[in-house]
Amino acid sequence: MRKMIHCNGPLSFVAFLLALPQTYQCFAKDLKSGNPRNPPNVLVILTDDQGWGDLSLNGNRNLETPRIDSIARDGATVKHFYVCQVCAPTRAEFLTGRYYPRTGVSGVSVGQERLNADETTIADVFKAAGYATGAFGKWHNGTQSPFHPNDRGFDEFYGFTSGHWGHYFSPPLDQNRTIVRGDGFVVDDFTDHAMDFIRSNQNQPFLCYLPVNTPHSPMMVPDRFYDKFQDKHLAMRHMDSQREDLLMTRAALAMVENVDWNVGRLLDLLDELKIADDTIVIFFSDNGPNSYRWNGGMKGRKGSIDEGGIRSPCLVRWTTRIPAASVVEQLSGAIDWLPTLMELANVEHSVAKPVDGQSFAPWLLGQKTERESRVLFSIRKKQVSVRSGVHRLDGDGRLFDVEKDPGQRFDLTKELPGISNSLQELAAQHAKVMTNAFDLNADRPFTVGYRKKTTLPARDGVPHGAIQRSSKSPNHSFFEDWKGLDASITWKIDVKTAGVFEAIVHYTCRHQDVGAKLVIQVDPVDGQEVTEGAFVTSGIIEDEFDPPLYDKSKERVPQSHYYVKDFQPLSLGALQLPEGYSTLRLRASLMVGEEVADIHSVQLIRR
Repeated sequence: MRKMIHCNGPLSFVAFLLALPQTYQCFAKDLKSGNPRNPPNVLVILTDDQGWGDLSLNGNRNLETPRIDSIARDGATVKHFYVCQVCAPTRAEFLTGRYYPRTGVSGVSVGQERLNADETTIADVFKAAGYATGAFGKWHNGTQSPFHPNDRGFDEFYGFTSGHWGHYFSPPLDQNRTIVRGDGFVVDDFTDHAMDFIRSNQNQPFLCYLPVNTPHSPMMVPDRFYDKFQDKHLAMRHMDSQREDLLMTRAALAMVENVDWNVGRLLDLLDELKIADDTIVIFFSDNGPNSYRWNGGMKGRKGSIDEGGIRSPCLVRWTTRIPAASVVEQLSGAIDWLPTLMELANVEHSVAKPVDGQSFAPWLLGQKTERESRVLFSIRKKQVSVRSGVHRLDGDGRLFDVEKDPGQRFDLTKELPGISNSLQELAAQHAKVMTNAFDLNADRPFTVGYRKKTTLPARDGVPHGAIQRSSKSPNHSFFEDWKGLDASITWKIDVKTAGVFEAIVHYTCRHQDVGAKLVIQVDPVDGQEVTEGAFVTSGIIEDEFDPPLYDKSKERVPQSHYYVKDFQPLSLGALQLPEGYSTLRLRASLMVGEEVADIHSVQLIRR
């Protein structure tokens, strides 16, 4: 395994170079207390936009989370655990054990969330070791093959691949690449499928990954959880209470209590199947809270690389191996789960890419108790925050003792110049390395033809002219207000092998606009001639399809920007696509009414 940084004094540039990851054969060492009698199951529960403070375990009296808290009572609390400031980067670090810019991930939408196809994932590792693997919920690391979860080591997938989903009650979902209709509240539904997976694989080791999508907005939650909070007085508030939106806080807390209920269902199932003692249960979140609410007095929220934006609750239970009610003091993060779980499960596998994470299995098992020197980096664009010992160097180069001063109010740069200078040197080097990684993966096209069917959603397209998105965020949006023949939608694509594809547009159209003609084409490159029947095809919208938007009555915060409705397919015929990079354009050559149509996606099916 890669050597951990040990530095009792200020860190030097030499220490930084020594800390750079190297390609290695990653394998799990025999644990001092002996190998597990049987390979342990692994159940990972990852919440979305839940802050460190959104648990009664951490002192929040506004809500009750007894089942989540029980994981700590029966296992370990990882006291200083860090993730990224937003969703997709944390997922990439968890899946690969690598800082997210190295993995191809640079953001949360328009393709920036895709995990490079040559990355080894935790599912690849455990599947190779004979584990059944399943993921249920929010993937957020790529949609088209080879980025889809079924391409990344997961035998089973049920959920959505986008960064967020616009509706939480029986929406369309992806089940192993097939679109199906969900059943009820999505977190309950995802948990149902995870439980079915566990039942089906109870007699063999399994890796069950449950990345639920709450309390991320839209703030939709069933009445049975929200009623308690609707008029509830909140005893604990954000440290700057004027910034807190109480409706948002109440909805978020209700969503967390729903997660707690589902965690309880999972724990009860493990007991029922008599496999609780053979199962490692992990609970953590992907970033800080998505609103200003109580978070232990820490500075920052989702999107920030301050303490409150990246510190996550982390609870781990393995009843036969991890001491009950124990506390891990060692600095740890999402990048550490791959080597840690490999060591706990005694799994051996070759990992071709450099791994940044370090196993904290010895601390979980009580074999080590003292904190060892460790540096963890967080990056947002070119800003880097560094956590080392009790200190955090923030993105603006100021130094804080975040264990005494979680609100980062007292700058210690002048009092501790040695530590400040060393951490600033490390931050500058990390920024240089990661910026180069960002540049390598900038502006990647969307892959087509790696499977028979490829979907290009509106999220990944670019509007031109009089076309608007249905929401301010591309994720789960559709294109609307298409007014004019000079408007169009484009997708940059990378076709694996040249061929002929059927082009299907998923649309809605009002009665008065029926008769519009849609054209899809490959834009000409280097003098290439585009002719009907070769690199262009078209079709006329002959059927009205104008369904209502999904009901938003369970959304607890007004003025939401999430709008969802159903769409229907229209085949535009056969389209020839050249191998390699090109631009796919959807336009209209005929309008009948004031608008053309609303567009959800284009599907390409190889013939």
